[in-house]
Amino acid sequence: MATVALFCHSLRSDWNHGNAHFLRGVVGELQHRGYLVRAFEPENGWSAQNLAADGGRAALDAWRRVYPHLPVTVYDPGGFDVERALDGIDLVLVHEWTDPVVVTQVAALRRTGGNFLLLFHDTHHRMVSAPDEMARLDLDGFDGVLAFGETLREAYRRRGWGQQVFTWHEAADLRVFGPRLDQVPERDLVWIGNWADDERAAELREFLIEPIAALGLSARIHGVRYPAAARAALAESGIAYTGYLPNFAVPEAFAAARMTLHVPRRPYARMLPGIPTIRMFEALACGIPLVSAPWHDCENLFTAGEDYLVARNGDEMRRLLAGLCRDPAQRAELAARGQAVIAARHSCANRVDELLGICAALGRDIREAKTMALT
Repeated sequence: MATVALFCHSLRSDWNHGNAHFLRGVVGELQHRGYLVRAFEPENGWSAQNLAADGGRAALDAWRRVYPHLPVTVYDPGGFDVERALDGIDLVLVHEWTDPVVVTQVAALRRTGGNFLLLFHDTHHRMVSAPDEMARLDLDGFDGVLAFGETLREAYRRRGWGQQVFTWHEAADLRVFGPRLDQVPERDLVWIGNWADDERAAELREFLIEPIAALGLSARIHGVRYPAAARAALAESGIAYTGYLPNFAVPEAFAAARMTLHVPRRPYARMLPGIPTIRMFEALACGIPLVSAPWHDCENLFTAGEDYLVARNGDEMRRLLAGLCRDPAQRAELAARGQAVIAARHSCANRVDELLGICAALGRDIREAKTMALT
């Protein structure tokens, strides 16, 4: 039976770590198809540390209730035996937040005869915004790169990767994300996202806080790293702020509201057009009407105006939100369209199909290995 190993920052914790959402879904889908999977994360990763500090050990262990079979091995990057960990593995995925020491060790093992296909998975803007920082990562030995958008793929191509870099968008895990039809909405709007490093502070004021306040909507915000000034602005606008929300609780939060928003971070909207946040995939999968701040869907992932609405400025956001509040039929139509496009094109099952095709294109068809193992 074919085996897959994943190195990532964290699967246990999604505290300010949106990549955990997609990676959990991919690992679960591979397991569902019969692959043996090993997942490795550092014991002192900043996301897990912050989650434990925020909610205690119980918060850090809460993922096990929803993902009981997730194969997480916690390791010390300073004393990790890479060769032993990867013995017998067919495919190794290394996410870009992996400790650089471990990246170097895995690459060296592949160069010196490691019998596995090695792929680097990039879901960040650093290749565009900080290319010198990324150049310090040892990617010599990797067989290819999985970039989470076409513009990021082109950045790797410009650095000489050529046909070895593939576009591999994030997606929704439909085993976790879907409508909760038995839940009655309690409020007008919910937004789920982190404040982070002021990468979208102005956008959040224009497209989120001010429209909600102007319309007098009942609204709730979930997320972390909100500075005191941001929390004060939410309170002044009558918006409830509740802090961290586990990713697997997001479907219930969406079901409790009539609509939601997508507000892309500035580096992605400007430097990496065509790449939405993971929340957009998840919201549409959950069947909640969504209005987005401007982003250029240059890869035609969705159909603007049908799967979701787009507000070009704060005034248009107010108008669109007001219209959705008054029109339950429009909300239902948007929800159905968004859910259908996710199911057809943007699920973790879709992405695993793409991943296996990429492996075959690079000369390691683990679909065949799996078929042989099952016969």
